[in-house]
Amino acid sequence: MAVSSVKPPLRRTGSMSTSPIYRTEYQRDVINRLKRIEGQVRGLIDMVEDGRSCEEVAQQMSAARKAMDKAFYRMMATSVMEAVSMSESEVHTFREVERSTRILEKYA
Repeated sequence: MAVSSVKPPLRRTGSMSTSPIYRTEYQRDVINRLKRIEGQVRGLIDMVEDGRSCEEVAQQMSAARKAMDKAFYRMMATSVMEAVSMSESEVHTFREVERSTRILEKYA
């Protein structure tokens, strides 16, 4: 069985011409996730107003909470990937990863 290796993205120095495209793609992904969650929450409101069972509501709340967590982690992963791929130095990369780590520790 062959072991495949994952190559890190090339560091870009100076010209960051692909940055807006990269960022826009992942922003769109996070926004789409949040819009789906918004729909789930509206559905939850309808369920409560309709008097659905506690278990049914709890199941949907759990799904919405997990979706929110996935959106959060996707946003954080994108932030780290962008910082690493766009970094001009190892010191800058380290600082950006540390910043992301603090955010994860605080909010995750």
